[in-house]
Order: sequence, then structure tokens, then C-alpha cells
Amino acid sequence: MAETRKFPHHLIREIFEQPDALRRTIAPRVSQAEGRVRLDQIHISREELRALRRINIVASGTSRHAGMTGQYMLQELAGVPVDVDYASEFKYRNPMIGRGELSIFITQSGETADTTASQREARQKGSRTIAISNVEGSTIAREADGFIYTDAGPEISIASTKAFTAQMACLFLFALYLGEIKEKVPKALAQHYIRELLALPEKTETILAASDKVEKLAELYYRVDDFMFLGRAIHYPIAMDGALKLKEVSYIHAEGYPTGEAKHGPNAMIDFRLPLVLIATCDRNNNDAGSVARYQQSVSNMEGFKKQGATLIALATEGDTVVPQLANHTIFIPAVPELLSPILEIVPLQLFAYYVAAKRGLDVDHPRNLVKAVTLE
Repeated sequence: MAETRKFPHHLIREIFEQPDALRRTIAPRVSQAEGRVRLDQIHISREELRALRRINIVASGTSRHAGMTGQYMLQELAGVPVDVDYASEFKYRNPMIGRGELSIFITQSGETADTTASQREARQKGSRTIAISNVEGSTIAREADGFIYTDAGPEISIASTKAFTAQMACLFLFALYLGEIKEKVPKALAQHYIRELLALPEKTETILAASDKVEKLAELYYRVDDFMFLGRAIHYPIAMDGALKLKEVSYIHAEGYPTGEAKHGPNAMIDFRLPLVLIATCDRNNNDAGSVARYQQSVSNMEGFKKQGATLIALATEGDTVVPQLANHTIFIPAVPELLSPILEIVPLQLFAYYVAAKRGLDVDHPRNLVKAVTLE
């Protein structure tokens, strides 16, 4: 699985392996007929999970961005307050955690020094722990009260892609699992979400089939030195990771911001020289009033940015006719419930980062100064 095969780099191969990685991660853990999620490696009783009063998510880098999407998933489906921490900062804030709480630790390698140290501290304080890792038998999984493996397969390139989308799928599975235990998710809704989960691989393939359009976009912008990525709510972590991917592999300065926060400082930077990558998808199929309201606000923001002369690259939902009129370039995403949208939205941003770096003639699999597993604090 680690061979590049027909691809010139591991990174682009791993981006294209995401549909299969999602199938392996999702399909064995769900029953659509029963509307149930099966997580057999969570060795915490249903009674204890039902009584949870808070969840802490701790991770670094891309894994932390997965945790940020998990915050929205868990609060929406399980009705539990969720905090998200940087693993490298966790111990320095004297985390006020303990019994009656659950701490989730996310690391692709399962050996990240900051994350494993944070898990040990959480356990010492009495918190139950769950590990999400891509490596079976890793330290973080062995020391946790339960674990969920991302069945993404080996990830050779330093920049995380398929492990990231699999992490988000695992977090959604756990959110649905906990929501059922806490009786927050009716069976019909669970069946709907499971059906949508199982459709994700095919929808990811649809995005990958249009990769040539993203490559053409990269041809236009690979000489640019600065980018800003913007997203609201659950889309903000994807803006963060889109910017991180571009920084990691192309050495281009890029920042990820909540769309509304652009008015609080970054707005001064916006003109024709700074391309904005703005996530403006919308879940209209599920009568999601919140998603529509956020979308309308994003459209209003786009109108303001255009008046400032900004160049807009937008992610929009298939069938949208408003965003393409405002954006200089539009990348379409298949329709999906908003809580699952991050899994699809990141894919074209991964492609964009790869093609930009490749056109700049860089070693996309081994960016300078970076390692796959950060084993030193």
C-alpha cells in the first residue's frame, strides 16, 4: 500500500486513497437497518457514558483541526459541552478535569509526545480517556480506556490527508454512538446519518474526479506568496487545515480565520493581492436553518470582500447559483449534512496545496524541518 504506483508522490496517492480509507473506517462500524454505531473497543460502560458531563479533546496540528470539527459534532448530537486543547499547551493551563468527564486524544502516529503526555495527566486527574489513532498497538491506544482506529492505511507523506478525513469520520461515529446512548438521537435520524456516512466515499470520488480543475487553479496561483482561508462554525477548522496544508508543502504563507473575524483586523490585509479561499457551502436538503443563516452571512461577507477588490476562491454546494456570481473561481462540493461537510470540503484544499507545491518544484512528501511523528516535546 505504501508504493506510489501511478502517482508521482505519496501525497497525491494518499489524497486519492481517501474514498477507500473512509469505507474501511465507516462500513464495519455501522448498521443502517438498526440505526446503530458499533464501537467495540470503547471499554467504558454505557451508564458511565450516559452520565458524562463534559468532554475534552486534545491533539496537535491537523489532528487538532479534526478535534475542532468533533466539538461541533459532539455538542450537536450528544448534547455535551466540549473543550478543545492544543496538546502542547494542555499541561500549562492546569486543566480542570476529573471524574465524570471524558478526554479524547487524537494522533495519527499514536506516539506524539505532547499528546501521550497529556493523556497521562488526564488519567491521573481521574478522567476517562479514548484514543483515536491510525496505528494499531500505539502507545496512546494501549494506555487509553478505549480506542477507535482510523483504518486509513499507511500514510507516508508528512502532510496528513487520509488520516485526517478518517479522524473526522471516527469523531462523527463516536458522536452518533454517544448521542444514541444519551437518547439524544432518534433512530430515524441515526439511520439518516448512517446512510449519509456510507455515501461519503462515493461523494469523495466525485470531488477527486474533478481534480484537473483544481490543478488548473493551482497553475494560476502557485506564484502567489500569501493566502487567507475563511470559514464559519464547523467549516472554520477546515479553513485552518487548508491553510496549514498550503504552508506545510508549498512554504507559502497562509492563514486560516473564522469568516466573521476577518473584520477584526485581517480586513486591513484584503485587496487584489491577497487571494481569499472562502468556504460557503450550505445544507439545504435537511431543513437546516442554522446552515442557511451561516451561508447567507458568508454571502454578505463575500459581497463586502468583492467591494474591496479581493480575489475569491469559493467552495460551494452543488447547484448553488449565488456564490459563483461573486467568486472568481468556484469549486463545487456534493450536498451533505453540515456536520459531515468538513470531510468533503478538505479534499479540494488538499489537492490545491499539492498541485501548488508540485508546480513550485518542491519535495511535497518531505517538507523541510518537519517529521511525521513528533516524538519530542
